[in-house]
Amino acid sequence: MKKNINFLDLGLQPLANNYINKKDLKKKEKKYRLKVGIDLKTKLVSINKPISSKIMFNNKYPYRSSMSKTMIKSFLDLSKIINKKFNPNKILEIGSNDGSFIKNFSKKKVIGIEPCSNVEKITKKMGFNTYPDYWDLKTARKIFKKNGNVDLIYSANTISHIQNLDEVFKSINIVLNDKGILIIEDPSLLECLKKNTYDQFYNEHIYVFSLIGIESILKKHNLEVFHVQNLQIHGGSNRYFIKKIDNKRKIKSSVKFTRDNEIKYGLDKISTYRQFAKRVRSSKKILKDIFDKINSKNKKIIGYGVTAKSTTILNYCKISKKLIEYFVDTTKDKQNKYTPGTKIPIYKYKGFIEKNVEFVFLGAWNFKEEIFKKEKKFIKRGGKFIIHTPTPKII
Repeated sequence: MKKNINFLDLGLQPLANNYINKKDLKKKEKKYRLKVGIDLKTKLVSINKPISSKIMFNNKYPYRSSMSKTMIKSFLDLSKIINKKFNPNKILEIGSNDGSFIKNFSKKKVIGIEPCSNVEKITKKMGFNTYPDYWDLKTARKIFKKNGNVDLIYSANTISHIQNLDEVFKSINIVLNDKGILIIEDPSLLECLKKNTYDQFYNEHIYVFSLIGIESILKKHNLEVFHVQNLQIHGGSNRYFIKKIDNKRKIKSSVKFTRDNEIKYGLDKISTYRQFAKRVRSSKKILKDIFDKINSKNKKIIGYGVTAKSTTILNYCKISKKLIEYFVDTTKDKQNKYTPGTKIPIYKYKGFIEKNVEFVFLGAWNFKEEIFKKEKKFIKRGGKFIIHTPTPKII
């Protein structure tokens, strides 16, 4: 039985991607207490009470990886590495979303797993072999029966969404051949703590992984990490290259380097997490003060990029529609709805920030470089961004 020591309480939170229709504004929203803890035995950091996958990932799931140029480029770059270094004949993606990764390969080569049927339909229409299923033993056996073993399994920002990690890796072992490669990409716990990005914690992110945490679970399933890439994506992520222990592929120095960095920072000690929680509480106060100060001068603030991460910030810091007039977003499924919990209107992004706006809260801070390039005119006329990481400030 997992024994989590709680270190962070982010208060009552709604479902992070549950955008509200106008007709439902007066309905009572379901909220849950978001507490985060660490199991000191496995070094896995997770939220305390995970929500059912069927509630979180359904036929109304709004996230689209194709909406970000940063993500599209990252998937394209990785596909080149995969073809050059591993040259797989058969690839499986767990959490294929709208096909931003699999579209870089021949349709004959790839299989996609995407439980959100509204998104899975997009890849089906494109002609890809995708399944609207949750990743579990039943799905793995079905894939194996129909397609046999695969040479490479890839999963970006999905494994951390699944509560039962033992079942995840048992299922992977059914499908992956003995010389096969597993690549997992998820936000880095070390970067989360360093940059104070507490918004990495929300109902879908059951885990935020460290290498030492991943290694503890892989060992049980005859798997090991042989290479780690540290990425800038999502505010700092790790890409873990994994093999079966019997596979003689050499373990690279990046593994020891990452592990040493994590232990040096103290990711195996509860005191590190308690210090982080203290910084989070301080961050909340500073951010709220910034908003209150701007509001007292009657300056207009809007939000840019409604994300699951921003749901955590807005609700934890109690930033309501009194402080943010509206959000703009490029995702169609979020437009003309309202933010979870805080009920701030979400409008379609028109390609520019309106002239009467002086301050913009960056909900999609993890794509800030991409956004800053896009918003040169706003910056040139003296527009300012509000950002919460690593310390809340006005840019």
